[in-house]
Amino acid sequence: MDLLAIFPHLNAALNALSGVFLICGFYFIRTSQIARHRACMIAASCISAIFLISYLTHHAIRTYHFGLGPTKFTGEGLARPIYFTILTSHTFLAALVAPFVVRTLWLGLKMRADKHRNLARLVFPVWLYVSITGVIVYLLLYQIYPAR
Repeated sequence: MDLLAIFPHLNAALNALSGVFLICGFYFIRTSQIARHRACMIAASCISAIFLISYLTHHAIRTYHFGLGPTKFTGEGLARPIYFTILTSHTFLAALVAPFVVRTLWLGLKMRADKHRNLARLVFPVWLYVSITGVIVYLLLYQIYPAR
């Protein structure tokens, strides 16, 4: 398997792992396990940052080294609007939520609990949606409807 082919699998795994840490972090805060919540949210943030670096590296290599465009979606019929709806919402919300994730993490680390909690109630579900839909996009693009 060439280096370029590894990236989609790695990126999906990073998205999934980030989602797992988000869910665990949510559980821990609901059960007042603050230290475990903090550890999970820091882990989710770090994994998401690694994902972003990996994603940008993958697309830079595809575009600038190999001169390839984006991977083509080969699904037909109803699969196309479903895929592109998920992809569009995933991409838009990922770009939108990123600075809010950083702000929420900063507020939590600075122990500004009220502001952290208020922002986290909005950021958490969007971040989780982005993690889950990232895996769904991967499954649709590389597993269910792979390029021919």
